[in-house]
Amino acid sequence: MSHPGEAHEGSLSGRLNWLRAGVLGANDGIVSVAAVVVGVAGATSDLSPILVAGVAAVIGGSISMGLGEYVSVSSQRDTQRALIAKEKAELASLPDEELEELIGLYEGKGLSRATAERVAEELTNHDALTAHLEAELGITEDDVASPWQAAGASALAFLIGAVLPMLAILLPPPDWRVPVTFAAVLIALALTGITSARIGSAHWLRPTVRIVVGGALALAVTFLVGTLLNTSGVV
Repeated sequence: MSHPGEAHEGSLSGRLNWLRAGVLGANDGIVSVAAVVVGVAGATSDLSPILVAGVAAVIGGSISMGLGEYVSVSSQRDTQRALIAKEKAELASLPDEELEELIGLYEGKGLSRATAERVAEELTNHDALTAHLEAELGITEDDVASPWQAAGASALAFLIGAVLPMLAILLPPPDWRVPVTFAAVLIALALTGITSARIGSAHWLRPTVRIVVGGALALAVTFLVGTLLNTSGVV
């Protein structure tokens, strides 16, 4: 029987994968683009270099996020497919040994020998591959992730997140650019932290504090570096 608000295995894996890609992409878009434009703003009040640097950060960052996610998920998919193929081959060539292995796995979980045999036999008769994948590897054939979907979600989330710091640095008058960007970014990071925690059924405070503190440090350091470069006459 299901309970309201309780995560269940059927949907949890896919939801967490999308959540991870989306949150990482959005946070990277917010923080990395904001750090770039704030750093440039610390060195110059001229809008042109700020705009150029920001656009370059948006384009390069979205491509990097999408590519990184594609490579990562492709490796995960290849590993999952290899494990599934290996399990299929073993079931075809060694059915008795595989059944005994399944019985041993259920015995290891606390079932008696008789109960473990009955469970293993019934599951094998219903769907042997699924039974072995779930008991041995903790996966199903439906768990194989799509690298294109993950890459697209990550790149899109980065672009969406990057819009905020770009607007915050470009729209206000020169004296207000950096303070407005700081405030907008920290508020946005707090919202993403709370949202991701709620979707993942976790308490919101700790992940939100981590995200906000990390973002504040990134902005402060890049702004300080930009200011030092300006005052030292390097730029």
